[in-house]
Amino acid sequence: MSEPIILIQPDWIVPVEPQGSVLREHDLAIQGERILELLPRAVAAERHPQAERVTLPGHLVTPGLVNAHTHASMTLLRGVGDDLPLQRWLEERIWPLEGRLMSPGFVFDGAVLACEEMLRGGITCFNDMYFFPEAVADAARALGMRVSLGIIVVDFPSAYASGPSDYLRKGLELRDRLGDEALTSFCLAPHAPYSVSDDALRQVGILASELGLPIHIHLHETAGEITDSVARYGVRPIERLDALGLVGPDTIAVHAVHLSTGDLDRMARRGVSVAHCPHSNLKLGSGVAPAAEWLERGINVAFGTDGSASNNRLDLLAEARTGALLAKGVSGRAELWSAHELLHALTLAGARALGLDDRIGSLLPGKCADLVAFDLRRHEFQPVFDPVSQLIHAAGREAVAEVWIAGKRVVQTRQLCETAAQAIIPEVVSRTGMWQNRISDILSGNAAL
Repeated sequence: MSEPIILIQPDWIVPVEPQGSVLREHDLAIQGERILELLPRAVAAERHPQAERVTLPGHLVTPGLVNAHTHASMTLLRGVGDDLPLQRWLEERIWPLEGRLMSPGFVFDGAVLACEEMLRGGITCFNDMYFFPEAVADAARALGMRVSLGIIVVDFPSAYASGPSDYLRKGLELRDRLGDEALTSFCLAPHAPYSVSDDALRQVGILASELGLPIHIHLHETAGEITDSVARYGVRPIERLDALGLVGPDTIAVHAVHLSTGDLDRMARRGVSVAHCPHSNLKLGSGVAPAAEWLERGINVAFGTDGSASNNRLDLLAEARTGALLAKGVSGRAELWSAHELLHALTLAGARALGLDDRIGSLLPGKCADLVAFDLRRHEFQPVFDPVSQLIHAAGREAVAEVWIAGKRVVQTRQLCETAAQAIIPEVVSRTGMWQNRISDILSGNAAL
């Protein structure tokens, strides 16, 4: 027996492909995990008379948002390192705290809180870089989210692994165990050029080529990173990565703030994607990324939230609005990054960076039914001339009403539907006080070494 058909019936459907298309009086037909078809409402009624109908007046339906870069578990470190530049933030707060706190339990609890926040913000897929990725996978599975797990690599030891070879071994073993899970994919995730040796980076490049995995790396985030690289290696970080075989169409350059003309041309020539994190860049004082130059060169630009410790919100729509306003203001070009182009960056561009654009990122027949319904009926959103512009510039994540992932409704009227999530979230929330007390003790110097 074939699976039942569900008809999603909003006022507007924006499939992203073709870009700029807005469908009115259309239905989105879902069967099982996939999109069956997009068709005029009258035709849908005639073709699928027995289908279940989800009527959403005043709603806009888009593909699910793709968070191209985050550290989900750092939700538990939200606010602990505010008002510090990147290196002090890492060396004085984040790395010492992680050294004391890092465990599967810490990672799981932080990731559960992050997944809940992201789902409520319309994010259906996130690209994660953190220790104990199996705990992140458990959290995503419990809440029904799609996740790209980073096989993290860094030179220094942690509670998770002893060094680069151990990080790679454990990550690849996890990939082998979870390879059949439909909502889980993987990236190779060397932390940054300044924290990973040539030998380890070379191994990452070989594995990426052999396994067909994207490479997800912090790159050119600060001016100091570049100065240090030139002093130590004689070349800028992206030149070093290129020589080691890590710069290509499967590379996701996170931040990419400080770029020369040569760097930009190299990225465009090699087909590199960017994960743009404007709030984190601004909050850490790292700078304003050259978005206009990315776009002029046709570089694939997606958006990421970074982690809650440097943002402090996992709000992808806010990232897009800020990114667009910065690009317009710095370039003096008001036409830069239209609302429809931003929606493309939030969806299909992120999917493309992760190698998932054949499955998600747009509402085409045959793709997975990952979608979000935004309620634009609130008075502060009226009148609605262009629903996509209204979403980006007037609304935001508070407009998220319904979310589906792989054809399964995971958020309904802003409430999580997953039974597992409903059981796990209160348990995790009950432990946040314990984590807060431990962090406070560490920061005050009262924790035992």
